[in-house]
Formats: sequence, C-alpha cells, structure tokens
Amino acid sequence: MPGPAEESEPVTAPPARAPARHVLRDPSFLRLWSGSTASGLATWALPFVLGLAVLDRDLGAAGLGLVLAARTAGFLVAVPISGVLADRYSRRAAVLWAGLAAAVATPLVALGLGRSVALMAVAAAVVGAGQGACRPAFQALTAEVVDESRRQRANAAMTFAVRVTTLVAPGLTALLATALSTTALLLLTAALWLVTALLPPAGRPGPAGPHHRVPFHVEFAEGVREARRHPWFLAGLGALTAVIATGYSATGVLLPLISRDTFGTEAVLAAALTAYTAGALLGALVVARWRPRDRGWAALAGLAAYGFAPLSLLLPVHPVLVVAAYVIAGIGIELFNVPWFTAAQREVAPDKLARVSSLDFLLSYGLAPLGLALIAPAVDVLGPVAVLGGCAVLCFLAPALAALVPSSRRFSTS
Repeated sequence: MPGPAEESEPVTAPPARAPARHVLRDPSFLRLWSGSTASGLATWALPFVLGLAVLDRDLGAAGLGLVLAARTAGFLVAVPISGVLADRYSRRAAVLWAGLAAAVATPLVALGLGRSVALMAVAAAVVGAGQGACRPAFQALTAEVVDESRRQRANAAMTFAVRVTTLVAPGLTALLATALSTTALLLLTAALWLVTALLPPAGRPGPAGPHHRVPFHVEFAEGVREARRHPWFLAGLGALTAVIATGYSATGVLLPLISRDTFGTEAVLAAALTAYTAGALLGALVVARWRPRDRGWAALAGLAAYGFAPLSLLLPVHPVLVVAAYVIAGIGIELFNVPWFTAAQREVAPDKLARVSSLDFLLSYGLAPLGLALIAPAVDVLGPVAVLGGCAVLCFLAPALAALVPSSRRFSTS
C-alpha cells in the first residue's frame, strides 16, 4: 500500500501543448513564401519583358523563340540534377545557388539584347536551370519548415501566390515598361532572383550523405524506386501528365484561334484566361480549409474538371459558358495541386522527397512542350473538333483510371 507521503503527492497533468501558430503568422514560412513568390514573378515576367524587346526591335521573333526554348531546356536539364543535389546536401543550399545562378545570368540576357542572340540563349538556359533547380528544392524545403498539420494551408498559400503572380505579372510588367527600359526590367528580375536566393530560411540539417558518394544516376534511380513504392503517386502523375500534355496544350493552341475565328474577338481569349486564374485563386482558398475524407478521389475529380475547358471550345456555346468552363477548370486544378503536393510531403521518405518531386515536374511539365508541338499538326490532319474532343475525353478518362488504383482514394499507401 502507498505510504502517507505517496498519497499526498499531487497528480500533475501533462503540460498543455501550445496551439500551433497559423502558417501565415510563421516568420519562417513567410520568408519561404516570399522567396518562392519572387521566383514566380521573375519566371513569369521574363517572357513578357522579352516580348517588349521584340516590339522595340531589339530582338526578332525567331530570336525570342530561341531564347525561350533555351530557357525551357535549362529547366528540364536542371530539374533532375537539383532533385539529387537537394537530397544529397541541403534544400536551402539548392535554392541559394539556383537563385544566385539565375540572378547572375539575367544581366547577361540584357547584355545580349540587340547584340548577340547566342549570348542571350546561353544566359536564358542558365536562368531556366535556376528556375528548374528551385522547384523540387522548394517542395522539399516546405516539408522541412512547416509541420505536417499545417502543410495543406502552406501549399495552398504557395499556389495562391503562383496564381496571383500569373494574374499580376503581365500587367505589372506593362505598367513598369512605361517608365523603364527593357534592360532595367531585366535587371529587376535579377533582383527578384536575389530575393529568391537569400530570403528563404534554413530547414532541418541536410542528410549527412554516404562516405563513398554513389553516382548521380544511382541516386536518381533511388528516387524513382521511392516513387514506385507509392502506386497512388504513379497513377496521379500519369493522369496529371496526360491532362497537361493534351488538355492544356489543345486549349493553349486553339483558344486564341477560336476566340478570333468563332467569336470574332480576342475578348473571349482574355476573359477565359482571366477566369481560369480567378477559379484557381478560389480553388486555393477552398482547399486551404477543405479536408475531404477521400482526399485522393476529390483531387482527381478536380483534375478531371479541366476537361470542361476543351469541351466548351468544341461545342457552339455562348461565350459566358466558355468563361464558366474555365472557372471550373481553374478551381479543379487547385483542388488537385494542393492535396497532391501535401500528400507527397507526407508519404514520401524525407531524404528522397526532392528527387521524387523532380520526377513530378520533369514528367508533368517536361512533356508539355511535346504536346504543344504535336497539337498544331494534329489539327491540320484531324481537324479542331476531333482534337478538342479527344483531349476532353482524355482529361476526363485519365484521372478516372488513376482513381481505380486503391491507394489513390486517399493518396496514401497506409
């Protein structure tokens, strides 16, 4: 039996856990968010600034195409490399060096204006590499800076910033162009890359790494094997790639033509693109709080909603319905993106997250140029009706097939 002293000892309750600070009040996340937003602004501004250079006759249309193609090539080459390096060393270091590389290369783009398209193309490739290196590193760094319970809101805030950037960058660039030269605008994007490099916080200490460094391709293959451990990831990535390569490409090529030829005005083009961004902003706000039980199925249904965009261009409908279809597509894409990123940060082994994220960006966005290149010949051979109809079917069908994978129901293998 307990003695008197034991009976008199007070029973202490475990200390109450302090409520988690809202992610938008977390200084570390705000630094990360600001750095990511700066990279987004720099990324989206560059094509518009170079477009202004074409109007000023400092750059020809063929030169513009070459420079932008070089930037895309740099992006695609850097994505898998940065995924390995970010897992091997430090996600924060990957962002730092990627941002610095883009910041140093951007003035060289300005230097080549009116002088050397070759110099501009090489510099643009380095800028694209910086952009590509940032993407998987930011994904992994978010998982280091933000605890699991707040990551969905954090990812929603990150994607919200991307959509605001998409909406604001063209108009802001045009406004600044009334007071600044093209060279000055390019130097402003270099300053944004400096913000990207220097502002984000440090995450958890990077992995120590093996004593005997394994070859690059072996480390990348480890990331592929990690991705294969998650059937929901492979299924979702296949669906996302199909939607981007077909639906995105078809609407990107045919919307301007249909706006001009069917509706007789470019206003439908502007309204549809604005509606898509507005829908995406709304979707980001919704998914910041929405936690459906079957989150994977809900996300895939959102991805399938992009099919309404090509479908609206296929049918002879009022322009209002085209705009409405783009709103629905925008909402749906964020209902997919945010749970998708959050699930990867939760389910994938932390020391392989950057490599798996690089595989995501490499396939989903890397195949987009191929889709764009094939759409125009397909329209010439099959006609716009067949192309739009086929792409709409694929946009609906690919997520539905992905949903048949059992672990896709909740984006979880557990």
